[in-house]
Amino acid sequence: MKFLLPGLLFAALWASASAATKFGVLSADPLILANVRFLIAGPLMLLVAHGLQRKSLPNRTEFGRLTVFALMNTTIYLGAFVLAIKQVSAGIGSLSTATSPLFITLLSAVWLSRPIRWYEVAGIVFGMAGVWVVTYPLLQNSFATIPGLLILLGGMVSVSAATVYYARFTWTLPSLVINGWQVLIGGLLLLPFTLLFADFGQSHFDARFWWSIFWLIIPVSVVALQLWFYLVRQDAVQASLWLFLCPIFGFGYAAVLLDEPLSIYTLIGTVLVLIGLYLGQRDKFKKRP
Repeated sequence: MKFLLPGLLFAALWASASAATKFGVLSADPLILANVRFLIAGPLMLLVAHGLQRKSLPNRTEFGRLTVFALMNTTIYLGAFVLAIKQVSAGIGSLSTATSPLFITLLSAVWLSRPIRWYEVAGIVFGMAGVWVVTYPLLQNSFATIPGLLILLGGMVSVSAATVYYARFTWTLPSLVINGWQVLIGGLLLLPFTLLFADFGQSHFDARFWWSIFWLIIPVSVVALQLWFYLVRQDAVQASLWLFLCPIFGFGYAAVLLDEPLSIYTLIGTVLVLIGLYLGQRDKFKKRP
C-alpha cells in the first residue's frame, strides 16, 4: 500500500505530458515549445545539482556519452514527439510512450546480440496491433495523420535506442546531473533547427503556452521523474507496473480536456497494448524474489 499513492501520482503526472504538449502547440510552433522547455529545464536542474548540491561536473568521456544520449533521447525523440502531437491525438501520444519497453526489447536483442524470446515477439505484435486498433478510426476523422504517426514512430525508435545506449555504460554521475546535462545539450542541438524551420510569426507566447511549459517542466520533468526514481529504488518490478496505467490516464485526459473521442476501438487497443507490455516485461516478473 505504501507504493499506491506515489505510483498513482507518477502515472497521472507522466501521462499528462501529451495533453500538456497538445495545449502548448495550440499557441506556438512545436519546435519552439520543445526548445523553450529544454533551455529552461536543463539549466534549472544543473543549478540545483552543481550550485546547491555541489555535484562534480562530468569529465570529457562522460560529456561525449551525454551528447550521444541527449541527441537520441531529447533532440530527436522529444523533438519528434512535439512535432507529431500537432498531427495526432494526445491519447495516441500517451499510448505510444507506454510502448517504449517493447521497442527497447527489440533493439536490445539486435544491438546486444541477445536472442529474442517468443513471448517478447508476441508482446511486440500485441503492442503494435493495439496501437493500430486505437489509431485506425482516428485516421478517419482527422484526429491522426499518417505523417504524424510516422514521426511518432521515429521518435519511439530513437528513445528506445537511447535507453539501450545508456544501459551499455556504468554511470557514476547522479541522476540529476545526467538529466540536466542531457536536456540542456539536447536543447542546444535542436536550436539550429528551431531557428531555421519554426514558424515564429504564428506563435503566441500567451498564458496557455507558459502554463504548458510550466506543467511539462515541474509536474512532469521534476515531480514525476523523482517519483519514478523513488519507485524504482523500492521495487523495480512494481515500478514498471505503474507504466500500465499511463495509457488509461492519457486517454482520460484527452477525452475530458481535449474532447478527443473514446470508443470500443480505444478499449480493445489499450487492452492489447497492456497485454503486449506484460509479455514484453515477463522476464522481470519471473525474476522477482
